[in-house]
Amino acid sequence: MVLSKRFSKDISPTLPSVEEAKDAEEEEVGYSLGGIPSRPPSRPLAHLSRGSVDNKIVPRSARSRSTTEEPQKQDINEDIPTREETEETVPDKQPKHSTTPKESPDDWDTDLEMEEVKHSYDPSGKARYLSACQLFGVVPVSYFLRHMGDSEFIMRHHGLGAQATKAIALSLVTNTSIVNLNLSDNWLEGEGAAAIADMLKENCYISELHLCDNRLALSGAKALSLMLLENITLQKVKLSGNEFDDQVAPYVSEVLMNNQKVESMDLSHNMFGDGSGEILGAAIAENTGMLEINLSWNYFRGKAAVAIAKGLGANIFLRVIDLSYNGFGNDGAAALGEALKVNNVLEEVDISNNRIAIQGAVRFSLCLKENKTLRVLKMARNPMQSDGCFAILKSIQANTESAIESLDFSEIVVNKQFDDLYAAVKTTLPNLSIRLGGNSDMFKRTTYKADPISKVKEYIKKNNLQATGLFENMDVEKSRRATYEDFERNLMNIGVLMPKEEIQQLINFLDQDKKGMIDISEFHKALSS
Repeated sequence: MVLSKRFSKDISPTLPSVEEAKDAEEEEVGYSLGGIPSRPPSRPLAHLSRGSVDNKIVPRSARSRSTTEEPQKQDINEDIPTREETEETVPDKQPKHSTTPKESPDDWDTDLEMEEVKHSYDPSGKARYLSACQLFGVVPVSYFLRHMGDSEFIMRHHGLGAQATKAIALSLVTNTSIVNLNLSDNWLEGEGAAAIADMLKENCYISELHLCDNRLALSGAKALSLMLLENITLQKVKLSGNEFDDQVAPYVSEVLMNNQKVESMDLSHNMFGDGSGEILGAAIAENTGMLEINLSWNYFRGKAAVAIAKGLGANIFLRVIDLSYNGFGNDGAAALGEALKVNNVLEEVDISNNRIAIQGAVRFSLCLKENKTLRVLKMARNPMQSDGCFAILKSIQANTESAIESLDFSEIVVNKQFDDLYAAVKTTLPNLSIRLGGNSDMFKRTTYKADPISKVKEYIKKNNLQATGLFENMDVEKSRRATYEDFERNLMNIGVLMPKEEIQQLINFLDQDKKGMIDISEFHKALSS
């Protein structure tokens, strides 16, 4: 064993002297028998020995022995200190750390190629959705996992809330399957709407969005409006029933004036009122991409209604507009009529249930004498009565270039005068269809038309007569035949009174061969049957 000088100094008090070491070495040489020398039992300083193999020789190869014995002896003699050196006090020293640089894995030489871990592309976003659910602490929606690969994804009335919506939105960022996204009635509120809006800034596949009845309010409207100013793929947006009021109108107005990609927008069942009319009316006039807009079930009345109508007059792109259930009144109807005189693109207008009376209907009808593009007009449930409907139809009749195909006057009762006019208009406009709540048949007096034979039977039963003796003691009974005049006179004589048309019907029944005579035997048979 080779001992360094430092190590020998540390253990010098416990090592034997040089003389003793030499004697021990000579004794070990004397007992060598070709293996590792073993220490004899009489070796001194046994308590200092590192161990013994009890006089046994441990064999080892000659090559190993020859290469290690001589250097070992030389190193021992050189490194073992003298007695004087061992008597000196050895100072405490901490071992120094090795300065040999450690090898890094990059320095290893190998023929093996390290493979990089590649993550497979997930077009549906399923893995991302599961991770997002853990992030937001929500339970994954199994319905979403099953249908997130569909092109049309409809998940209404699930009560998702904001957190679950965030998880869905995060997974939809990379989804390439869903084109129609419907999350109506899920209580998203403004926070959930913001998550959907952020997703739609990245997703370029969804073209139809339904977020109806989600209580988005002002905060949700802000987030969606900012998104719609950037998104270029959405074409149809439905935001019905989200508590949008006059404060939201400026944000909607900005979208209408700057977004040219959305072709259909539903803002029905909200709370736009007098303060929104001017703002939205001006935006509608400036819009250059919308083809269909639904503003029904709001509060556009008076000046607000007039402003919306003026906006329609200046618009040159809209094809369909729904203004039903707004309370336009007569002034609003008149303003809309003026707009339709100059608008040459609108094809369908719905102003049902807008408190339009006869006066408003007459003023509105004037536009129909000039308009050449309107195909469908709905004015159901307005208190304009039959006279208002008559004025509308009369204006259509006066316009030889009218394109009207359908009129809806549901729940409005019309009279015979309107029916007659409708019959006349059908000759020039055979494709015109009118939906009515009532017609002239309701005013006609209907009477029950009984069978003439039944009336005679009823008389016989009432007076306890026999059918065979009905004309006894009369000339017709003896001859068994009677003319029409005699038959009629004999019926009156016995008390059977019938209108002329019923008597004629009875005669036609009894004289089927048209010989001008009534066979009394046939009459008896008819009474007996």
